[in-house]
Amino acid sequence: MTAPGADAPVVTVGPPAHGGHCVARLDDGRVAFVRHALPGERVRLRITEQRSKYWRADAVEVLEASADRVESPWPEAGPGGVGGGELAHVALGAQRGWKTQVLADTLRRIGGEQVADDVAAVAGTVPVEGLPGDDESRGLGTRTRIDLTVDAQGVAGMHRFRSHDVVALREMPLADEALLALELLGESSPWRRAWRPGSRVEAVAPSVGEPMVLVDGEPVTLRRRSGPPRRSVRERVTSPVGDLDYRVSAAGFWQVHRRAPATLVEAVLGAAAPAAGQRVLELFSGAGLLTLPLARVVGEEGSVVSLEGADAAVRDARRNLHDHPAVRLGAGRVDAAAVREIGPGSDIVVLDPPRVGAGKEVMAAVAGVGAETIVHVACDPAALARDLRAAREHGYVVRTIKAFDLFPHTHHFEVVAALGRA
Repeated sequence: MTAPGADAPVVTVGPPAHGGHCVARLDDGRVAFVRHALPGERVRLRITEQRSKYWRADAVEVLEASADRVESPWPEAGPGGVGGGELAHVALGAQRGWKTQVLADTLRRIGGEQVADDVAAVAGTVPVEGLPGDDESRGLGTRTRIDLTVDAQGVAGMHRFRSHDVVALREMPLADEALLALELLGESSPWRRAWRPGSRVEAVAPSVGEPMVLVDGEPVTLRRRSGPPRRSVRERVTSPVGDLDYRVSAAGFWQVHRRAPATLVEAVLGAAAPAAGQRVLELFSGAGLLTLPLARVVGEEGSVVSLEGADAAVRDARRNLHDHPAVRLGAGRVDAAAVREIGPGSDIVVLDPPRVGAGKEVMAAVAGVGAETIVHVACDPAALARDLRAAREHGYVVRTIKAFDLFPHTHHFEVVAALGRA
């Protein structure tokens, strides 16, 4: 991309906003959402998108730098580069401070004053916590799953931010060491004979066993294969209820941070406080990451009824829960009607919806179950705020809330909130 001219806009950057950018105002008063900047910095912009109400821009020259600015460990995710490392120029502690501020702002702006006040009453400002070992590693090498796209020359890369263009990558410092050792990147990659331009490449480094590579959904290997290819991986999670063993489709969903599964299991068990003999309703249950520890706690005297919309995830869950007869695994869309059908009598509801959240109708149905505790696991603060507002309208308020930096060097983070009757 060409360098900005001397007449390119210069702004003083304002506060962070959800999405990985900061808010700034141009001289004419127009709002610009600026990536690759920090609050308080004075930067020169390259405008990347113009809309009637706002512009998008990259900070391409820093005239006055923040004390929290660091040299990015992944320049290829910088201005004009790929997505997935938009906060790599921010010191790791400041990244968490950024996310803490975004969470507080989003809860108040989208959830409303009452939701924000509920949270403040029980937790004050909710800090986004780092995971064990991330400070020592500077948040690098945490991702056990990566997705790549092969460019027209047959080299693996990622899409340029908000573009269909593929940028060939030389490095990916956020990836787990086992994935880097595969040598997927670069013109000399031995894997180039296993794919073609346009292929989607997925690489997985499970906690048990060797890494796997899939090309367009099919497992591939550089070694001579004997027997059918394996399509699943093993994951072992240390938890307060003992070690948990899972088998998950290599192409299926699993938390990407090496320590995320254990962190979420501990947080959900702490928030739900399940006891032997209780009845749990679990929505958006995936491959059973939370189902298994919940089943261990409630035991054969209790029950876990789950519902998941992805057939492949339900198949994984059946493998993982086969020796727990008190668990009933449901396959189907999570909607209000389904919750009203399977929810009555539940003591606890646990839901882990996709990025868009559960939605008003599902949250109303969840509240209608009448459970003592609702535990909401959210990967998007705006969706969480909407769901918490809907829950409050039906009599449930936040009792505990924690946030975790499961995605260092990006704007994403995870929140676990426990709700009870007002």
